[in-house]
Amino acid sequence: MSLWLILVISVTVSAGTLLLFSRELFRIIMGLAVLSMAVNLIVFLAGRPQTLVPPIIESASIALPSEAANPLSQALVLTAIVISFALLCFSLVLAAVAAHQRKTTDVSRFQDSEPQQNPSDSDNKPPIVEAE
Repeated sequence: MSLWLILVISVTVSAGTLLLFSRELFRIIMGLAVLSMAVNLIVFLAGRPQTLVPPIIESASIALPSEAANPLSQALVLTAIVISFALLCFSLVLAAVAAHQRKTTDVSRFQDSEPQQNPSDSDNKPPIVEAE
């Protein structure tokens, strides 16, 4: 089972990286989402998912059984899912507003709206105020 999870993680990381290197804005955001899912799978794999013993402390015991799954990685993954979903929603809204304002989703065309830096612009620095 671990080999299958490793293969799924490697394919997910590859797909997320490929989408992240795209020039299209929404593909970049989807690449970020897929890459965060791959990180969640990596953290989940660190918590011994192959065991069938649940991470529950019995009433007569004071500690988890040694063969139990790690509950910390499961809690971290649940928290990361919520945070990555919120980040995905925020970045989708931000991308939609940016695409609507610039009327394009091509990231390379976003740089056209930035001011050009010329070497002669170095004279336009703000004055230095000396302390008295």
